[in-house]
Amino acid sequence: MPLTKEQIAQRIAKELQDGFYVNLGIGIPTLVANYIPSNIKVVLQSENGLLGMGPFPVEGEEDPDLINAGKQTITTVPGSVFFDSAMSFGMIRAGKVDLTVLGAMEVSEEGDIANWKIPAKMVKGMGGAMDLVASAKNIIVAMMHTNPKGESKLLSQCTLPLTGKKCVKKIVTDIAVMDVTDNGFKLLERAAGISVEEIKSKTAGKLIVEGEIPEIKV
Repeated sequence: MPLTKEQIAQRIAKELQDGFYVNLGIGIPTLVANYIPSNIKVVLQSENGLLGMGPFPVEGEEDPDLINAGKQTITTVPGSVFFDSAMSFGMIRAGKVDLTVLGAMEVSEEGDIANWKIPAKMVKGMGGAMDLVASAKNIIVAMMHTNPKGESKLLSQCTLPLTGKKCVKKIVTDIAVMDVTDNGFKLLERAAGISVEEIKSKTAGKLIVEGEIPEIKV
């Protein structure tokens, strides 16, 4: 069955490595903070000015003045530091972020990402996404495989305004884990009970399938 948003975050947390500086985007990516393996040290950066973000607070212990870039209440860890947006984006643009996890409306088979604007709909702006996709050393997308209409979000070419070109390295959806290669999406893992044929039918871009595809472990 398809993964929940929490399970997508759990799977992405397995991609973290000791010593990484990581930026988590709005939506599913923020949940990754709750599943960081206990045997590694990862520093989470929030572009509104925080280095050392912790997991979400338990109910009743929220601090309304302590928020991430998505205006969700968060916690800090020992050694956390606060700074202004100029310094935050200086870190991002200088390539100090090892991994960025973002949500997306569309991803192309070449690794293009569209995640900030739907034409004719009101948006508050692109936030830090364009800086992050241009500067991070590695980008993983967390997303649903299809949109609410059941249409694939994994395309040969994006139809929405791009956030960045040829920048996405890996995608974790509710039904699959894929690498973005020079030849298209390469299927690595599938959700339990989801067939390769179903993933193919829900992937509009080129999908590469080689050998047996194991189930996602979370």
